[in-house]
Amino acid sequence: MPEEGSNDEVAHFRAPEIQHNSTGWGPCDMPDQFKDMPYQPFSKADRLGKISDWTGAAFQDKKYTSKYQSQFGSGSQYAYYHDEDESTFHLVDTARVQKPPYQRGRFLRNQRNMRGRGGGRGAQNQFQQLGKGLKSRERERKGQVRKWNKNQGMRNNKNQPPIKNRDASVTVRPDWVTIEEMDFPRLAKLSLPNVKDADDVLCCGSLEYYDKTYDRVNVKNEKPLQRIDRVFHTVTTTDDPVVRKLSKTEGNVYATDAILATLMCCTRSNYSWDIVIDKIGDKLFFDKRDNTEFDLLTVNETSVEPPQDDGNSLNSPRNLALEATFINHNFSQQVLKTNEARFKFSEANPFITDEEGEVASVAYRYRKWDLGGGVVLVCRCEHDAVMTGPNGETQFFTIKALNEWDSKLSGGVEWRQKLDTQRGAVLANELRNNACKLAKWTVQALLAGSDQIKFGYVSRAHVRDSSKHVILGTQQYKPNEFAAQINLNMDNAWGILRCIVDLVMKQKDGKFLIMKDPNKPMIRLYDIPDNTFDSETEDADDDDEPAVETFQPPYNYANNQRV
Repeated sequence: MPEEGSNDEVAHFRAPEIQHNSTGWGPCDMPDQFKDMPYQPFSKADRLGKISDWTGAAFQDKKYTSKYQSQFGSGSQYAYYHDEDESTFHLVDTARVQKPPYQRGRFLRNQRNMRGRGGGRGAQNQFQQLGKGLKSRERERKGQVRKWNKNQGMRNNKNQPPIKNRDASVTVRPDWVTIEEMDFPRLAKLSLPNVKDADDVLCCGSLEYYDKTYDRVNVKNEKPLQRIDRVFHTVTTTDDPVVRKLSKTEGNVYATDAILATLMCCTRSNYSWDIVIDKIGDKLFFDKRDNTEFDLLTVNETSVEPPQDDGNSLNSPRNLALEATFINHNFSQQVLKTNEARFKFSEANPFITDEEGEVASVAYRYRKWDLGGGVVLVCRCEHDAVMTGPNGETQFFTIKALNEWDSKLSGGVEWRQKLDTQRGAVLANELRNNACKLAKWTVQALLAGSDQIKFGYVSRAHVRDSSKHVILGTQQYKPNEFAAQINLNMDNAWGILRCIVDLVMKQKDGKFLIMKDPNKPMIRLYDIPDNTFDSETEDADDDDEPAVETFQPPYNYANNQRV
């Protein structure tokens, strides 16, 4: 008891307010301090074993995926929001990171392509030692692979990888004047029908006979690709002494088969290229620039996922182009009978000099076409080999090689598994990935008047070594039949060439350049100064003997190394 006269107040006991729930247990009303607080109903049987989840979707317990899930429906127990100060609160993102569509399934595809190789056999030996549980998982995985393969054919543009900006084949200078921009849809509608067959103006060079034993080469009886040190000439139009002589008497438009094929098949190209045109009076000369990669063969140019590695990578676009060109030159010479007499035309090879080594088997056929409207085209075409037909007739061959570099990266089929049994599937895949290159080869064979076009299938001996290759098989087509198979319309090809010729013919005399845009489906025609691309060491006298350009192989034959 407090003393008398004290100011201290007497403490009073206040009984708490008790809510009596006559129908059950728990409070009858929601107290004010608990209003608007998120609450998720739960059952006494629910597992309350974790308070927060910091691992996200990376370390889920796949065996008990619904271990901590409430039986009262979906919803996150950890999604708490404070209305007064949201800036200090950060919600842990547990959502699974979505890969781009073009990357989905790549791991499964790589596993499929590893079957039959060393790594695949080791993996199978490991699976044999596991129990029934892992075997069932393996069967489920294989089922997923088959399902993915089935849906792979349904890919669309959304599943394509992001397009990397490519560099132009030549830098456009400020003083160049754009004359015309021609997009591919417009060019694809052009047509010049009823072009008459070509007339031979001059034939020169010599050819070796094709060795029929290579028709029996297959995957089980492969042959190593040999390195044959022969000289290949890639002389441009105006440096050709025969063209210079013919320009005085024959035609008014001059080009090589490689240049014409590039123009005629431009609508199938993705990479940038350029061609120089000189207009002198009523004559046009189509040329390639010196010291360029115009003669290198592209690899997987029209693929859904073209090679994009830069630098010194083994599978960079430039190194693959060097490898493909190296394979083509060696294959075209290896399949010939080198110890027998050659088939010779009346004129000798105009590019042979005394200082050069052995020249490759090649014959040049200078042909003339009348395109109407006063346009007469003269073109230098090439044959690679010759063979005696069943009736004793002479058949001229165009020989080319398709090469396999890495089926896992190129998205193709393994040739060693499919070439002997499903050669049509292998060729269809090549037509999809190398549509432009195959179309240009076909156009060159048609322009030259070759009776047959021979394709060789050459693959790397080891996937990570681009210096050793093996021949896995060959295939032969008539150029006209193969053109129909790849949907190559020569009327459209002649129409594209005639359109370009007419555009330049309307201009004043000078120098022009046609360039494929590196990132858009169109070509541009530029009016450029006359001294563009001229070298300081170039001889000004046009009557001098032209310099002969030879192809330098990308490999050193002495020490088996890349140059």
